[in-house]
Amino acid sequence: MPEDDKPVVPDTDPGTDLRTRAESLERRLAEIEHDAQTRVVRAELKVEAVRAGIVDLDGLKLLDLKNVELTSDGELANAAELVAQLRRAKPWLFGGTSSSSRASPPPAQPPRQKLATEMTDNEYRAARAAILKHQV
Repeated sequence: MPEDDKPVVPDTDPGTDLRTRAESLERRLAEIEHDAQTRVVRAELKVEAVRAGIVDLDGLKLLDLKNVELTSDGELANAAELVAQLRRAKPWLFGGTSSSSRASPPPAQPPRQKLATEMTDNEYRAARAAILKHQV
């Protein structure tokens, strides 16, 4: 029998395959966690920038994200500080401070008397009686 007819036995250990797969999954998990933290940082910075009155959110690309500090809860510890530094460095990116709504409340109007055409019959009689009572 020639030696070429022998079945080829894979010399890989099943444990090695599992370790390789586990390492690959751990790397993937680390990448996903990094992406999630980056998204949280961007979202927190956007919120703080809008509060500060930024005109264009593209201005956030000018921030140096090396100084970012995340708390144990996953929130940004120094977002206000970073946006304040950006505001001092690039004031043209910011307008006036704003709230979550840009709408202004309607002006206060003094109460006005009801017109006779807007009154019911009973209201008209009562108003007429009050006027006549004061005239006497």
